[in-house]
Amino acid sequence: MELSCKSEYALLALLELATHYNSGEPLQIRQIAAEQNIPDRYLEQLLATLRRGGIVKSQRGAKGGYVLAREPWKINLLEVVGCLEGSNSNLSEEETKPKTVESTVVQEIWTEARQAANLVLQNYTLQDICEQRAARKQLNIMYYI
Repeated sequence: MELSCKSEYALLALLELATHYNSGEPLQIRQIAAEQNIPDRYLEQLLATLRRGGIVKSQRGAKGGYVLAREPWKINLLEVVGCLEGSNSNLSEEETKPKTVESTVVQEIWTEARQAANLVLQNYTLQDICEQRAARKQLNIMYYI
């Protein structure tokens, strides 16, 4: 299991939106892209997907941009990754039915691994990422004194 580039960029963009959540001011794509080093056009597509998924809201106008649709502590990482990557629950029963004992064993282990990963992602929110980033920045400051 690997974190896709799409999910990583989306989480970085959402981290930026979560950091500015209390100000209530929308962030423009170019601001987020510059801060997190994400290509503008790719970020535009990601934010459109997240908007359709109800994770962010867009505001039009000169002072427009993107804001989180809910509080950062109410958006978990599983919801974000699921919005971008989709879920594997669309497979038909025939496609998931193993043909051999060996493939049954492999599939059961893979299912267990996916469930464990989903549980971890479900237990972390955007707020948790903000807090961990702040803690790391604080540690980095201490090293340079």
